[in-house]
Amino acid sequence: MAVTAVVGAQWGDEGKGRVIDYLAQQANMVIRFQGGDNAGHTVVNDFGIFRLHLIPSGIFNSETQNIIGTGTVVNPDSLLREMAEVEKAGISLDNL
Repeated sequence: MAVTAVVGAQWGDEGKGRVIDYLAQQANMVIRFQGGDNAGHTVVNDFGIFRLHLIPSGIFNSETQNIIGTGTVVNPDSLLREMAEVEKAGISLDNL
């Protein structure tokens, strides 16, 4: 089984979210393994423009399992707002 890791080597704004959205089209899993809602990634795709902070970018592919790992600091209010935004666009959260 092949593993692809997207890791930032700078302070952010590197385009990781966009790369992951592209790679997730063929991935079995996308894992947000650390960080919190202070960081974010913007994904632009056929569904719209999304500014995600906690939900992994693979959420837009229904075949990809998305995991928020134990190293992620979860702000419940932020997560619920983000989930509502994604669902409002017609994206299922069944794979989260």
